[in-house]
Amino acid sequence: MKKIIQSLCVAAAVATLGASAFAGNITVKGSDTLLILAQKWAEVYMGNHADTKIQVTGGGSGIGIAALQNQTTDLCNSSRKIKAAEIQKCIVAFNTRPTEYKVALDGLSVYVNSDNALKELTLAQVGDIFTGKIKNWKDVGGPDAPITLYSRENSSGSYEFFKEHVLKGHDFAASAQTMPGTAAIIQAVSKDKGGIGYGGAGYGAGAKHLSIKADENSPAIEPTKENVLNGSYPIWRYLYVYVNPALDKGEISTYMNWIRSDDGQKIVEDVGYFPLPKNLRSN
Repeated sequence: MKKIIQSLCVAAAVATLGASAFAGNITVKGSDTLLILAQKWAEVYMGNHADTKIQVTGGGSGIGIAALQNQTTDLCNSSRKIKAAEIQKCIVAFNTRPTEYKVALDGLSVYVNSDNALKELTLAQVGDIFTGKIKNWKDVGGPDAPITLYSRENSSGSYEFFKEHVLKGHDFAASAQTMPGTAAIIQAVSKDKGGIGYGGAGYGAGAKHLSIKADENSPAIEPTKENVLNGSYPIWRYLYVYVNPALDKGEISTYMNWIRSDDGQKIVEDVGYFPLPKNLRSN
């Protein structure tokens, strides 16, 4: 009986520790913006570490943070900074705040159809378009045609970042069509000559990005590596991974160090995002 009780206790402890209790198994969940990059990281890393299995799923930054709080994922990808209320829920769940890693930079891009002759917009014009104040392309120098809005679901970090930094906290227009991911936005815009959407720089194939002016008197800036790294592109951001500090050891710690190493950051650039400055990388 004593041996049975000991076995049950061990089984319960293992179940509580989750996926990371088993060396070489890592679960990753969250941001759709980070999905293609996270999948590529996992693919390359597993190719060099045959005993490691990395499972990557999307769903949005909010979904990933909820999974972090519920301790159903090892790593949480997020395209926005975690909120104070979310940190507090982590503290309740596992008695400490999560460790934050900056893993890449992104120029959150504004996409239009490739046939759209428009090349640039001001930040205010983008905000007015997505809040519904501007409804026709002719009002921003384009053709006399209605604007179709494509946005993300509210669990998306890109949605929240765009709402805060571009819409200045105002709501998206009710006419905005909610898409399940950035790839879906790009696909919709590529087929709709009146379409406009937004998303990470790594998803641009099939549509074209606009240059953005901070205001009427500023130059139009493209979301290029140089412009994102020097901060001149108005809608740049960090991309993050969050982890419970209790799990940040062994294979998970090794993996996070590799992501932020020169090898991991080369993949960032290969995918279409922008690598961390040298001072933020792992040695």
